[in-house]
Amino acid sequence: MEFSSKLLENAVYEMSQLPGIGKRSALRLVLHLLKQPEAQTSRLSEALSELRSQIKFCKNCHNISDVELCEICANPARDISVICVVEDIRDVMAIENTGQFKGLYHVLGGKISPVEGIGPQHLTIDSLLEKVRTGSIRELIFALSATMEGDTTNFYMYKKLQDEDITTSTLARGVPVGDELEYADEVTLGRSILNRIPFENSLKANS
Repeated sequence: MEFSSKLLENAVYEMSQLPGIGKRSALRLVLHLLKQPEAQTSRLSEALSELRSQIKFCKNCHNISDVELCEICANPARDISVICVVEDIRDVMAIENTGQFKGLYHVLGGKISPVEGIGPQHLTIDSLLEKVRTGSIRELIFALSATMEGDTTNFYMYKKLQDEDITTSTLARGVPVGDELEYADEVTLGRSILNRIPFENSLKANS
């Protein structure tokens, strides 16, 4: 792709580094921004800059937050004895949209994936184990996507928690196998949470 401007080329290159954005899509987006009032482009730039420099991660659940303790963890009406374990903030948002879950979350920051070089040490599993060992949690809900990596991560956590006095459950398979959690519709996802099953049962079903 030939560019008449080095500035344009640099902007397109940086935009194309975003997931799912190729060079042609990046060019369309950059040219669109050029047609907008300068103030609008400046607001976008400032919002991204502030996001990168000021964003925090909740000290309790690792969710993205503006403050040290996110709104969910700070809400006294939430059930602190039930923790829903998810991959990232998109899953928190998807489950919150169902209105069916009143506990807290624990964001792992990914899934175990040897192919991508992601091991347990790259996730927040250790802090989850520490949380369980405080004795204040009665149930963990494994709410990772129904993929090979999600199942591997669930099983790893289950094995680590076998000696703990805690209930482990997983989403009912209303969420199709192979699907990412964020793409499940709210009704299906809500029912999957309400009708969750003991994790041991999911192992028997897959064996």
